[in-house]
Amino acid sequence: MIHSRRKFIAASSAIVGAQALWPALARAQEKYPSKPVRIIVPFAPGAASDTLGRFAAEALTSALKQTFIVENRSGGGTVIGTRAVASAPPDGYLLGFVDTTFVINPGLLGSQLTYDTVKDFEPITQICTAPFVLVVHPSVKAQTLAEFIALAKANPGTLSYGSSGVGSAPHLAGQQLRQEAGIDVVHVPYRGGSTVYTDLMGGQIQFSFGTVPSLLEHIKSGRMRALALTTPSRVAALPDVPTMAESGYPGVNTEPLFGLVAPAQTPREIVAQIQSVVATSVASGELNAKLKGIGFTPIGSTSEAFAETIKKNIAMWTDVIRRGNIKPE
Repeated sequence: MIHSRRKFIAASSAIVGAQALWPALARAQEKYPSKPVRIIVPFAPGAASDTLGRFAAEALTSALKQTFIVENRSGGGTVIGTRAVASAPPDGYLLGFVDTTFVINPGLLGSQLTYDTVKDFEPITQICTAPFVLVVHPSVKAQTLAEFIALAKANPGTLSYGSSGVGSAPHLAGQQLRQEAGIDVVHVPYRGGSTVYTDLMGGQIQFSFGTVPSLLEHIKSGRMRALALTTPSRVAALPDVPTMAESGYPGVNTEPLFGLVAPAQTPREIVAQIQSVVATSVASGELNAKLKGIGFTPIGSTSEAFAETIKKNIAMWTDVIRRGNIKPE
């Protein structure tokens, strides 16, 4: 009798264990993606990140034969949309598009940030970057970066630069230059990048930083003068413009990042699948042509490389913010 009871209990336990595994087995057998996937872009429609996010969605839709939908969720300096990704179920059906703000916010917001930029996300791939360039108004009597630094040192507190807000990449690029060159310049925060460039061309401010794609037309027309690139090497669009490193300031190395992330603990096979599709398209597919067509530099990194880039950038920007005693608005 006791032996029979033990056999019954063992059999019952086996059935219960199998039942517990059924949902997991069903998920494992389900081909991803079996329903539409949302990609949250934490910016308003029309922003560069919105355009790039839609490029990625189109590539994934085409390759995986399932709809990938961009959902714009702006606000809070990208925190609102990014937090939604961090708190989503890790099933691959909600992804996030991130840019440089993603790696600036940990240093800028500190304990105010309601998610952990490293622990709460699975990096998928860095899609691209864009060369960053220092530009001045034509009236500024400096043809080179060395002349600009000399002018700033001779006239402390008189040269002003604009950015799209405190803690933005152009603001922090200016901080890097200020810290590396030891110059006293005035930061003027705006609520949008387009207003910055309008005022720069109008002479209300003397210099700014921005991506080559967004400033190339103004540079070629002579409405702005390019002095130096913050990237490791020169770019084909501006072959005569030297890098900050060539000009003696390697510490000014702002290089915007744009990429995809998923919530932490998203299955490795799903992350790998998305990474493979996007990286392939970035390397030689339709996404490669689209990125180059608007002046961006394709990357298509591995997930591991993107994770390292994120950590490196967080450390770099946190140091710039700390040294500059920069506080969020």
